Amino acid sequence: MSATQLQVYIDFKSPYAYVAKDAIFALANDFDVVINWLPLTLNIGSYLGTARKESGRVVESNRSPRQWLAVKYAYMDCRRYANSRGLVLKGTQKIWDSSIAAIGLLYVNRQGDAGQVKRYIDHVYERFWRRELDIEDPFVVLDVVRQADVNADGFLQYLNGVGRAEHDALQEQILDAGCFGVPTLVIDNEMYFGREHLPEVRWHLGGKSGARPDIAYDTRL
Repeated sequence: MSATQLQVYIDFKSPYAYVAKDAIFALANDFDVVINWLPLTLNIGSYLGTARKESGRVVESNRSPRQWLAVKYAYMDCRRYANSRGLVLKGTQKIWDSSIAAIGLLYVNRQGDAGQVKRYIDHVYERFWRRELDIEDPFVVLDVVRQADVNADGFLQYLNGVGRAEHDALQEQILDAGCFGVPTLVIDNEMYFGREHLPEVRWHLGGKSGARPDIAYDTRL
């Protein structure tokens, strides 16, 4: 029998997807599952406004006070979990365009194996959230592709041609399918949004044996 296919949608600028990635990778070790990591490039500014900081000070913003409260809570929530796992999660200085790093993920999916995909995802997430990686710079992303041990000779051509077209078409398909945030996991056409659903994802992958678990925010996951 073939392995179960698990679609996972992520965005590199999402702290929620960052703190969930290791627990999702663990699914491949615990179950007969093939994980297909795909990018959903969120338009955060459309619902949370935009802002830019310099030296810790806000120098541009069109956010309302309520939008600022939502952003601050999101980072507090993610840092609470990141701290329990020893992860570094520094607040971003602006809302980034993560599409170049997303196209990098599509390229690595094409060129690499599961281990190389994991290295790429780990490199981008960990360095970006340490403020050590400019995900808007094509040459920086090119270097990360190489660090994942993937042949990067065709990356820039792919980025500026087929890759951009594939990325943009994929965004429409994902949104039309009803996926609106990250991380989202899809198994057998059943969608789970958020790390708190990982107990149910595990139950699903395990053949739905026993009672359906409730949602959880267990630091072990």
